[in-house]
Amino acid sequence: QVQLEEAGGGLVQAGGSLRLSCVVSGRTFSNYHMGWFRQAPGKERDFVAAINRSGGTTYYGDAVKGRFTISRDNAKNTTFLQMSSLKPEDTAIYYCAASLQGFYLSSKERYNYWGQGTQVTVSS
Repeated sequence: QVQLEEAGGGLVQAGGSLRLSCVVSGRTFSNYHMGWFRQAPGKERDFVAAINRSGGTTYYGDAVKGRFTISRDNAKNTTFLQMSSLKPEDTAIYYCAASLQGFYLSSKERYNYWGQGTQVTVSS
């Protein structure tokens, strides 16, 4: 069984930065493509960013391009989401997810495993 645990959420002022991390256990981390999604109250779970197994290819949702950076450290079984220039509309629960499939990584249906989420709140 694969387990994902997010950390790093919190309260930050608009314009600030946060770094989320997601540690994966239970299987070989480098077998999985990784993604970040977010869900605000009353809204759908939206794609934020994804990274392929090797870390050589990344994808971003339009709302976060140029502000967020996804990365991974396969030696530490961890993926990261560096968030900068945060806006109040970035407020949401952020989830990391692991996928065995290497395509359509912006689609939440492609992911096999999910973490419990971490709350990010951006104040204006």
